[in-house]
Amino acid sequence: MKLNITKVLALIFTVFILYLLFWPVSIAPVAWESPKSTGYTGSFEKNNRLDGMEYLSIEKYTEPEHIVYREGWLYAATKTGAIIRVREDGTGLQKIVNTEGRPLGFDFDIKGSIIVADPLYGKHGGLLKISNFENGDGEIELLTDTVDDTALNFIDAVVVSKSGTIYFTDASQRTKAKEIGDVGRAGEIDILENSSTGRVLEYNPVTKKTRILLKDISFANGIALSTDENYLFINETGKYRVWKLNLETDQTLSTKEESEFAEVHIDNLPGLPDNMMAGEEGRIWIGLIMPRNDFLEFSSDKPFLRKMAMRLPAKMLPKGAGYSHVIAINEKGEVVEDMQSNSLPYTNITGVTETEDVLYFQQLNDMNAIGWLKKEDLGF
Repeated sequence: MKLNITKVLALIFTVFILYLLFWPVSIAPVAWESPKSTGYTGSFEKNNRLDGMEYLSIEKYTEPEHIVYREGWLYAATKTGAIIRVREDGTGLQKIVNTEGRPLGFDFDIKGSIIVADPLYGKHGGLLKISNFENGDGEIELLTDTVDDTALNFIDAVVVSKSGTIYFTDASQRTKAKEIGDVGRAGEIDILENSSTGRVLEYNPVTKKTRILLKDISFANGIALSTDENYLFINETGKYRVWKLNLETDQTLSTKEESEFAEVHIDNLPGLPDNMMAGEEGRIWIGLIMPRNDFLEFSSDKPFLRKMAMRLPAKMLPKGAGYSHVIAINEKGEVVEDMQSNSLPYTNITGVTETEDVLYFQQLNDMNAIGWLKKEDLGF
């Protein structure tokens, strides 16, 4: 009996459609109203200011997701769990510690120790303190991995005030980065779901207590303090915006309602804001890791479509195309710098580290390098 090819193909197609519609998935997407993107217009008009970027080798290490400059050293958190440092001229490359997880944001405390957000460390990630690292074998101390007796599942970014208070983000309560094992994949899943369970937290190193400052954030990402340290700026990656939080409040605030203490600082960005770093002259740098995604825009109020997308293989998940784009805003919420390129291999830029003379670019490319540009060549 000859096989009826048409019937077989019809059966395969039917099974595939049923799979897309009904196969169990781990997310419960939430409907929300995405603002209509204005694209690359106005302050974000396309340009090639990032062209000509040069590269500083970091040898076997890749994906310097976050970079901090301190006393002539560039410190970087890398894919393998290593935090490294290298001189500005590319010499002296040294591993100072390996968390065996995936360090993301970090900062230095008032005593010179490194405070690190690592969502893959230990049982379910944690806020870490790295000390005695000068000989390349830093000591790791877990500061906190819980708040109100619940786990912090996706610790992401850190900034330390001059008083020693540590502010950090927990990108999501729903998406458990440690279980997934890949922070990039975990981030994609959380933004696809858009359940807005991210939080901003405060850790007091004296009392060793952690409290929640702001909640209901769609993937709480990079943070930076204002110049006077009275305010905290927070990237809400899943909703393309930045929040401004007044630190004088003793309440736990929510993004569901703006108030005198928490307000949207800048909205409707043309890409997904990732890391945030305070720079010179009041600049606050933000890496737009990739452009906005047409599928996510269209399906923002159609959660069933995003649930179907989750059933696709990871490599088939709808994503924005690679593009090189960073901006700087001021404390009024105005865009003061916009730098782009559509020709660099150095896409997926997460943020910018500014020194007196140079801009260094944080990234999630599979490149063994840190990109940089001289400020004088950029007209600074």
